[in-house]
Amino acid sequence: MTSPTSSTMALDGASIDGGLYGDITDFARHTHWLNGPVSAYTSYGVALFAVFMLVGWWIARRKDASVMAAALAAPVAMVLAYGVNDAVKSVFTEPRPCRALPHDFLIEKCPPLDDYAFPSNHTTVVAAAAVALFFVDRRLGAVATLAALLMGASRVYVGAHYPHDVLVALVVGGVVAFAVSWSARRYGAPLVTRLRSGALKPLLA
Repeated sequence: MTSPTSSTMALDGASIDGGLYGDITDFARHTHWLNGPVSAYTSYGVALFAVFMLVGWWIARRKDASVMAAALAAPVAMVLAYGVNDAVKSVFTEPRPCRALPHDFLIEKCPPLDDYAFPSNHTTVVAAAAVALFFVDRRLGAVATLAALLMGASRVYVGAHYPHDVLVALVVGGVVAFAVSWSARRYGAPLVTRLRSGALKPLLA
């Protein structure tokens, strides 16, 4: 990525919802007891979605081949969503709020100049996982969605992103995952059926 230092085309996030961002980081400033748990979740919470996907795989073993195809596609959806999100970042090159609003309260260290804010990578990948898991099991998808929303909120709380970074990331991750998971359920079932009759049967059924 190139540095936005001389780019007049870079998205000015502070003019979109910098005030709301400031309100949320002020809330973080006055809730020090919450800083540690939120910081831990925003840093390591993505690992929770790996657990969710393992649970989804386990559930899918007892269901038809289309559900297993969706379960196997969930990590693919996450990776593709990350790639799409990174491409969007390179187009808009929005500076992090810690650079545009340097006096606001910050928990997470300000990243390098070429690590852009819009949209949020963390939020995109967990949103993709949550939507993908709805194609496996609705209750698991609902739990993952709640965890994804908390991840998005945490990214603003720690000062890493503006609210619009998170909202657009939810859309990007959700749309990519919907397309991947829908395609997997529709077209992947025959392949899973064949694999279930072979050496991979213990893993797929």
